[in-house]
Amino acid sequence: IKLLSFESYKESIMLKKVFVVIIAEDASLTTREKFLRYASENKVQAFVFGSIDENSKAIGKKNKAIIAIKDKNFSKAVCRIINGGDAIEQN
Repeated sequence: IKLLSFESYKESIMLKKVFVVIIAEDASLTTREKFLRYASENKVQAFVFGSIDENSKAIGKKNKAIIAIKDKNFSKAVCRIINGGDAIEQN
């Protein structure tokens, strides 16, 4: 998983290199508002979902309030799961 700095996330969204943005529910209000605005302005799907700890654990990292998904097929799968479609089995 490639992680980006704040400005890199913003730039990737604006250049439409990102298909989905996941913003942690406990991210700061400013962060949530900025990334929801960037996503909306650039027609990128965005979700406010999970906590920083939960989302960070899901990608094997620490303290990640924003996750940007650049793979189109993976982003479709994530959208289905977040929207209540398919579930990933946990062993």
